Amino acid sequence: MEIIEQHQTLFYVLAVAGGLYMTWGIGANGVAVAMGTSVGSGAITVRHALVLAAIMAFCGAYLAGGEVADTISTGIIDARLFEQVPQLLAFAMIGALLAAGTWLILASMRGWPVATSHTIVGAVCGAGVAALGIDAVQWDMMGEIVASWFLSPILGGAVALLLTMSIRKLIFNTEDPIAKARQWGPVYAFLVGWIVSLITISKGLKHVNIHLGGVEGQTLAVAIGVLLGVAVRLMMNRITLDDYADRVSQFASVERLFIPQMVFTGAAMAFAHGSNEVANGIGPMAVVIQIIVTGQVSASSAITPSILFIGSLGIVAGLVTYGYKVMATVGHKITELTPTRAYCATVAAAFVTVAASGLGLPVSTTHIAVGAVMGVGIARGIGALDLRVVGGIIASWFITVPVGALLGAIIFHCLRTAFS
Repeated sequence: MEIIEQHQTLFYVLAVAGGLYMTWGIGANGVAVAMGTSVGSGAITVRHALVLAAIMAFCGAYLAGGEVADTISTGIIDARLFEQVPQLLAFAMIGALLAAGTWLILASMRGWPVATSHTIVGAVCGAGVAALGIDAVQWDMMGEIVASWFLSPILGGAVALLLTMSIRKLIFNTEDPIAKARQWGPVYAFLVGWIVSLITISKGLKHVNIHLGGVEGQTLAVAIGVLLGVAVRLMMNRITLDDYADRVSQFASVERLFIPQMVFTGAAMAFAHGSNEVANGIGPMAVVIQIIVTGQVSASSAITPSILFIGSLGIVAGLVTYGYKVMATVGHKITELTPTRAYCATVAAAFVTVAASGLGLPVSTTHIAVGAVMGVGIARGIGALDLRVVGGIIASWFITVPVGALLGAIIFHCLRTAFS
């Protein structure tokens, strides 16, 4: 602990810099995945996607990002083993941030949509083992986290498949697809507004000292959903279409009607990614700051509004620098997307991600998004997927964990040597 007291300012700088570096990588990779479907469907341009994602990811990270951060900061490593040597835990957390951030930036520069949760969990484990051996890791918690990684794409794909089939049945396979699109479009928009608002109100706002009761929260979430549905109806009504065109033209018109939907669903997905992924950067940072302030290892590290704000800024910086490269991979290379298909993939991913954030489970949002895009493709047959691209993405997921662990261990030893 004497080392931390002697170099308190330097540890602060390292913690904040590591958190910003990691969240920069999160924005460039994980959060960029959020807008890939919107860009791939042609609903919005890359420039507009970057602006929208930056705003919504910042809001999601700041308003609803604290729940998962508790799991990342104290659930993976057994903090009790570091009570006599808190400086080792500080080294481990800083090392994990720098290691994970490095891998994410490298992957983003190549356009690889790797899982940020894979990266930070692997880095934390590697640094923890380097510090105190394999007993430093809480393997029961790791088992739950790893299980969630495999469950994530399945859930995302299943929800996306169901949504795709529902749109096909309720809209495309009817006598008047355009009229049905105008009828059901606001209902789908309501679902987006309701679920995202509900989780944010019930789970996220407490981290910025806003508390709403059960009935109040439910009422507000429903009201936001209704407002979103009304907004989508008004936007759809402003689009002039030929209701008496041939069948192919009617289908094309339905796709046009869903373009406004993609604006809102893309925003919801960026919000969802921000809420879940910011924890990967601010959790370890919070541990280090807690040690600096108290001089002790705590079972729970406070996630303050200022820490959330720092993480939110890092995410925005990552989005505007390298985010467009990952957007291109997700939006164009897995399967062909149209506005309705992209809508189904985006809403499915948003539902699963935001629900997981509310439960405090650090699922891989990249896995969810890729699984959702695959689910949309499977609805048209397995041949609609580019299996070579999908195989490459899945392979990158398995590589990410050992790379994160190795880098985490190396940087931990470098920090320990530098301060010895």
